[in-house]
Amino acid sequence: MLRTITEINEKLKAGKAIITTAEEIIDVVKEKGVALAAKEVDIVTTGTFSPMCSSGAYFNIGHTKPRIKLGGGHVCINDVPAYTGFAATDIFIGANALPDNDPRNRLYPGEFNYGGGHVIEEIVAGEDVQLVANSYGTDCYPRKKLATWLNINDINQAVLFNPRNAYQNYNVAVNLSNKTLYTYMGILKPKLGNANFSTAGQLSPLFNDPYYKTIGIGTRVFLGGGIGYIAWWGTQHNPNAPRNNLGIPSRPAATLAFIGDLKQMKQKWLVGTSMIGYGVTLTVGIGIPIPILSDEILKFTSITDADITAPVVDYSKAYPQCNPDILTEVNYAQLRSGNITIKGKKVPTASLSSYAGAVSIATNLKQWLQDGKFLLSEPVAPIPGSGSGYQLKPLVERPIRIQ
Repeated sequence: MLRTITEINEKLKAGKAIITTAEEIIDVVKEKGVALAAKEVDIVTTGTFSPMCSSGAYFNIGHTKPRIKLGGGHVCINDVPAYTGFAATDIFIGANALPDNDPRNRLYPGEFNYGGGHVIEEIVAGEDVQLVANSYGTDCYPRKKLATWLNINDINQAVLFNPRNAYQNYNVAVNLSNKTLYTYMGILKPKLGNANFSTAGQLSPLFNDPYYKTIGIGTRVFLGGGIGYIAWWGTQHNPNAPRNNLGIPSRPAATLAFIGDLKQMKQKWLVGTSMIGYGVTLTVGIGIPIPILSDEILKFTSITDADITAPVVDYSKAYPQCNPDILTEVNYAQLRSGNITIKGKKVPTASLSSYAGAVSIATNLKQWLQDGKFLLSEPVAPIPGSGSGYQLKPLVERPIRIQ
């Protein structure tokens, strides 16, 4: 081991730590080699800024006079339904939630959709939002109706909690059919008209620590422009995805769950996003510092877009049918070049993930570390890896008879 997280934190406090972004370290390694770079660099910062559907926020609005029990009732924020099955004044709104009767949300092509992701963005921005609640009333919570304005500065807790973010690799989406498809990967034109992808590649956190040697439960991160933490491994976490000879997964693999104080976060890094013909989501900014504890970890942080391959999947057939057939594999350098070749055809590419945003996040996190505003945290437990026995399972359907 070259150094410990405790030793790096001492250097951060003294203003002596050497920090680079995951983009900058590539040139450092080219110039100095892995061993020398690992001795000099203490931390490499990563970043990603992408639509992440499995995101949401929970709030405690405080008690009313007389008291109302939101739990078990019906609550909407700006006409978007929130989940109430917790307790009297706790609610959760998901990024994908849509108003029940809003004509904008018929999901027809060409229509803008408004939903949970936009509500979260507006709350973070400090805007007033409307809360309308109906409950059934009890002896201890007699009130049955509530209609009020909410503001993030007035509510007790506002917490971002995202069950599945920061995917370690993902599909390249194409469409072999004769009709346009409207998907969470964007609009896919017929007959291989385009190819969409969504990751920051060489800047993405889990590509820079592919075996989760430094990233774990309790890791302190940049989340939505504030400080957050890895709460757990994410849903659909798949540590057993195939890997290339560099150890980088070549299929959708690990995921992470994040939690953080929404009151610290910034609208710039939590953006409600309309996916035409599909629905709504939240574009989330995440940055994770990678402490350089060994030569091996430094080597992983120096991977380039050309080292990372992704599967090309036909979303007209293979994806909805859960068919594992892959049309081909391409690397992220090819994807960022503007076109790839599939079945002999030159296909234009586009990213749903902002590479410029990822660079900005990694750079901001670097500055926080240099300024002493951010210290590293030791994980309190590991993320399950390929040798842990953890398996991603599909749903086994057992039909039930509905009367």
